[in-house]
Amino acid sequence: MEGPSPNQSQPPCQPWAVQNGWSSDPPAGPLPHLQQLSLGSAPNRNLSCNHLQASGVSSKSGIAAFSIRNSARHSMQYACNDNQVVQQSVPDARVLSPTVQERNIRPCSFPYNEATQPFNPQQIPHYSSPNPYQAADPSFYSQHTYRSLLNQPQSPVQNPLPVSPACVEPQLNHSQPPASDGGSSGSFVGCNEALLASPSAPMQQQPLWSVAALSKESMNEFVPTTSALDHNLTPQSPNSESRYGLNPELLPSAVKVMAEDRAEWEGKVFISEHFSRLPPLATTSCVMEDRGNVSPLAIRSVTYCVPCDGQAALLSRLPLGALVTPFIKQNACEKPIPLCKDVDCVVGCRWCGASMCPAMGWQDCGQRFYCPFCGKLNEVPWQHYQPTKGVEGARVDKDKRPELSMGSYEILNSEKGEPAALLLAIDVSASALRGGHLEFVAQQIHTLLTSLVREEGDASSGRRVGLMTYDSRIHLYDLSPDLSRPHMLVIAETEDLQLPVREGLLVSLKDCLESIGSVLQLIPQFGAECCDSSGLPIELPVKAGLAVLQGLKCPGKLLIFHTAALIETGHTNSSSGFFGTNKPKSIFQPSEKAISLAKECILQGCGVHMFVLSQQDVGGAWPGHIPFLTGGALHTYSYLQGELDRECFSTDLKQIVETDTGYKAELRIFVSNDLRVSGCYGMFLPGSNPGHITMATLDWRTTLAVELAHSKALDETRGAAIQVVLSYTSQTGERRIRVHTLTLRCSRHLQDTFRNYQAETLLTFYCKKMYCAVLERPLQELREELQTDVTEALASYRKHCCSSSVSAGQLVLPQFLRALPVYVNSLRKSEVLLPGLRSSVHQRLHQRCRVLALDTRSTVRHFYPLLLPLLPSVDSSSPPHTQGALRCTGSSLDSRGLYLVHAPFTVLLWVGTQVPASTLVELFNVSCFSSLPSGETNLPALENRLSASVRSFISSLSSEVPYARKLVVVKQGDTCEEALQRHLVEDKSPNGGASYADFLYHLHVNSVRLLL
Repeated sequence: MEGPSPNQSQPPCQPWAVQNGWSSDPPAGPLPHLQQLSLGSAPNRNLSCNHLQASGVSSKSGIAAFSIRNSARHSMQYACNDNQVVQQSVPDARVLSPTVQERNIRPCSFPYNEATQPFNPQQIPHYSSPNPYQAADPSFYSQHTYRSLLNQPQSPVQNPLPVSPACVEPQLNHSQPPASDGGSSGSFVGCNEALLASPSAPMQQQPLWSVAALSKESMNEFVPTTSALDHNLTPQSPNSESRYGLNPELLPSAVKVMAEDRAEWEGKVFISEHFSRLPPLATTSCVMEDRGNVSPLAIRSVTYCVPCDGQAALLSRLPLGALVTPFIKQNACEKPIPLCKDVDCVVGCRWCGASMCPAMGWQDCGQRFYCPFCGKLNEVPWQHYQPTKGVEGARVDKDKRPELSMGSYEILNSEKGEPAALLLAIDVSASALRGGHLEFVAQQIHTLLTSLVREEGDASSGRRVGLMTYDSRIHLYDLSPDLSRPHMLVIAETEDLQLPVREGLLVSLKDCLESIGSVLQLIPQFGAECCDSSGLPIELPVKAGLAVLQGLKCPGKLLIFHTAALIETGHTNSSSGFFGTNKPKSIFQPSEKAISLAKECILQGCGVHMFVLSQQDVGGAWPGHIPFLTGGALHTYSYLQGELDRECFSTDLKQIVETDTGYKAELRIFVSNDLRVSGCYGMFLPGSNPGHITMATLDWRTTLAVELAHSKALDETRGAAIQVVLSYTSQTGERRIRVHTLTLRCSRHLQDTFRNYQAETLLTFYCKKMYCAVLERPLQELREELQTDVTEALASYRKHCCSSSVSAGQLVLPQFLRALPVYVNSLRKSEVLLPGLRSSVHQRLHQRCRVLALDTRSTVRHFYPLLLPLLPSVDSSSPPHTQGALRCTGSSLDSRGLYLVHAPFTVLLWVGTQVPASTLVELFNVSCFSSLPSGETNLPALENRLSASVRSFISSLSSEVPYARKLVVVKQGDTCEEALQRHLVEDKSPNGGASYADFLYHLHVNSVRLLL
């Protein structure tokens, strides 16, 4: 929520009482504002608050919460109740500090539409989005019908509040259990946690807030104020300070949420059974055991308790859906996915095509089964008939058949296709030959192929490899082992490519390694036969590689090593309009020619991976659309002259070739008969049916977000079911079908639905949906929609799931959604949705595509990186570990320490100005801070414990990410510190994004106003 400029006009606020279907009753007190976090009693236990006298003398209290009887001064609390609700509250005071008055801080107002008519829930229009990732068929309701009126221009202050000093001094009630960590505001469930102070120590003062009483007819302005603060508090950096005086350290912490989940599940086994409970977070390492329900690593539902009817889903204001990672890789400690032959498996539903799974219901002693995905009965073929037993009616052979007892299993088809090929395309234009890097590229390719032969042995005979070079023409190589040396075939006509021969273009790696090696040795010695000053078309190497795979009728990976300037032929949708208009949405759209070529690659199963080895001109064509749309990726380097670039190139090349991949993938999604698939979001080309997706290639990180909607009410006894059927070709040419089935329980109580949401899952879902929507919708509209969705969800939870004793001064959050505000704020101010002054179009395009391809764990790490202290762990003789992560804010950094920032695409090492000289010598081999170089570097390999532990720790973190990264050393106070500020997501971002504290304040105030 970015703050308005001082010159913006602000229209007066109007109530939303009737028009949004909320209760028109006024709140118990004036609208709150956030000041101090504490824990109080559960709302259903009749919350009790201390009453302060008008003189400001405080009475004894069990918690640090306040209330004023017969006064406009009100309070907010941060509490945990029996319903697993987290509530946050902050005292209000209609008094202002003279300090704030001198600052002349502009109050914040939240406008409403005066012309809006009274709202009728029966007249909700269906919102038909032009997004191609969403279904086109209408529904009788929309999941996000209520539109945002929260980010309109604001009105100037008309009635400023009087200014007078204030001092509130709460006291400790010893009947309450002490908090384990007084510095972190209440996030634990099942206990009362408060900002407690020792009876003998002075109470820490927090900023107070001033609001005027609100009514349905009028809303006065919010004016922040601060009281005397304890000087012993941790100083905040300028970016950490809240616009409204909040202490960010007192807000719900995402780090604390992860630590709680890690303490509960790490090292344990999560058993996934029928109607299983809420699983561990995606960021928690845990062993998953499949007992009839799919592992959350493959399908992670947005909520594990689905509302029975669409009206309840609409009231929640949160999406229904799941995150699907169909090609998931099993951990070493987990059982592999069972494999069975197609002739041995029980046939699935003949009506809708769903595969057999434990969700099928058996009837008539096993002669028929009920399909939950279409609601029809199927006869069991006599070959697969077995009787049932017991009250549940399970088949007697259930434990012997994976399709009857496992949430995930794989079927091996009897037919076998062509094995996948590896095709290498190297740019040998004049620019490439002048760059001086072709020799290194050829050497790395030959080294990798040699290692594959050595590691795979006889299995390498099944891997076929081809080689081609290109400038303005295509050079193919006949690598047949019968030839004494490879033959070059030159194709000058590139508009309509016709292969002169097919034999010898793709040969077994074991048989052609020597021939490829001889060609690679000669490539750096090629002479430039044509001028490439105008650049080369992006489509040229892709069309040539695709023609080879089509001619030999096989799928494969196409690796392109490109250097020359890129041009894009034909019509392009690029636009350079202003970011606040409808024009900039088109900058994310690929050209029609790129889409057409990507579709051909998808049909053939050709995954394109492009290595751009030179810095491209600003404003040139972006080559990443085709690689990402085909399941590949784009990697950029600077002529491979530096050691860091060469290390990253070698790592990326090896990872791409060795990653297990599925080719010619076809994904079908089945849901319960009473649900429908309303949208699917991810890095793929959408089709007409969101429940049927085709992809050229996919790997174990490929994750899609599936959005669901009700078609009619669900049966609470049957629950809901989701099945994902992936049909793909393996590296060896086997055609396989992988089946994942998830069963979820249903409830008619909205509170059960809220309890079973997880913030990390919602973040990943929102990310994929919004990053796909940028193709068609303005960025500002998407940012507003994100804020509105969360605001309405909090208002809905307050209205429908909380006790009537909850005051207007309490911020109420479901237990597992405590971190949702900080996640959503980080997503809203990301470079894709909120571009900064220094972010180029190519950088934003690249970031969008890379983030869309991430799995849930990596997505969370991208929007909330790990901030890890290095020195404390070194002092305690234990190596650095991720359990010591800190909040992503500038106040977590100490000038005497070293801190590592770990994100999927970035690794930063921040060095404080007061780090001991001995530490600098041990880690960097420099004697003083001023001698330490900043920027991209490699840590020197020194013979001491600190150097070895830090390098080993960084190496272990790098093994978890999909791309090779360069270590960036950031010195405190250096100009490159802006790179670090972009990852401190709780602070104000360099591109103008709001801080976490300010965004949370706006969420709470708007959610309360929706109920007025």
